[in-house]
Amino acid sequence: MMTEHALNKVPEVTLIFWIIKIAATTLGETGGDAVSMSMNLGYLISTIIFAAIFLVSVVTQIKAKHFHPFLYWTTIIATTTVGTTLADFVDRSLGIGYSGGTSILFFLLISSLAIWYWSNGTVSVNNVSSFKTEAFYWITIMFSQTLGTALGDWTADTAGLGYEGGAMIFSALLGLVVAAYYGTNVSKTLLFWTAFILTRPLGAVLGDFLDKPIENGGLALSRYSASVILIIFIIICIQISHHQSGKVLKIKTK
Repeated sequence: MMTEHALNKVPEVTLIFWIIKIAATTLGETGGDAVSMSMNLGYLISTIIFAAIFLVSVVTQIKAKHFHPFLYWTTIIATTTVGTTLADFVDRSLGIGYSGGTSILFFLLISSLAIWYWSNGTVSVNNVSSFKTEAFYWITIMFSQTLGTALGDWTADTAGLGYEGGAMIFSALLGLVVAAYYGTNVSKTLLFWTAFILTRPLGAVLGDFLDKPIENGGLALSRYSASVILIIFIIICIQISHHQSGKVLKIKTK
């Protein structure tokens, strides 16, 4: 059991994992919008920039021999930022629209999971250590992060629920996933990926709620200051998580 834990290059899925994940996806929205909108670089140039950051971080992550929390979460944040600008580019610049972009990305996500399952016999994240498993893991995450942006924008804008309404919807859906986890025999792997996917649109609408104009239903906060606050919060949470993991490891090895 200890050997499997040591080899696994993704964090243990605990409450703080989900807190960091939601904060990271929210940062992806504010950070992506800061570069594409506040800096006026546009969706395409911003996507190229964030895609380069993602490629560097994911290659470094895959080459790493052990789990490194800051490297892992840097890669997650990179997927959220490139997912934000890529989804906006596809939905807005290419004129596909939120519903079209959501449909395409949902198909790509399901296809990724299906091929991964067909290849490995499982899509569990309990032992992500081989090159093939990590490649599938990060490809699936990339699609889920991009899908989440499109889905969040579609819910808030096209469906007319607004940012608060969208946040309530996705929070309620996550609540149902938690209830299913503790109260049913539904596959824990299925519930993990469902929750992982749903946290992205939640972060998308939360990020938009923070930085969009008041007349559009937002708080009109600076994208830069919101991003900095989220980065500091994530760093603190990672330190807490790493400290807790160290204590658990010491107890197990006594």
